[in-house]
Amino acid sequence: MPRSVNSVASKARRKKVMKMAKGYFGRRKNVWTVAKNAVEKGLTYAYGDRKDKKRNFRALWIQRINAGVREHDMSYSEFMGKLKSNNIELNRKVLADLALNNPEAFKAIVNKVK
Repeated sequence: MPRSVNSVASKARRKKVMKMAKGYFGRRKNVWTVAKNAVEKGLTYAYGDRKDKKRNFRALWIQRINAGVREHDMSYSEFMGKLKSNNIELNRKVLADLALNNPEAFKAIVNKVK
């Protein structure tokens, strides 16, 4: 019995990977085995970095809130604790935006908490 190979599907699969490798440097963009490895590694980094992005933004928001709160003689942890005890449910993203773009509104929140 003759060997059956689905060259249409194989070629489509390779073509998809080679398209993803466009813009890579050297043999990574045009040699199948090198490109396949480069694309796989790139996809692994992409997956992990989508998680890291969330961590990085949270850290940025915390730094911005801390900087804004320290202008009013309070620490970040003290501020967040008092926010919770006063049942003010603003998340860090909103607080950081207020501290950066609307200092008077942020000052009002800090004064309410004190």
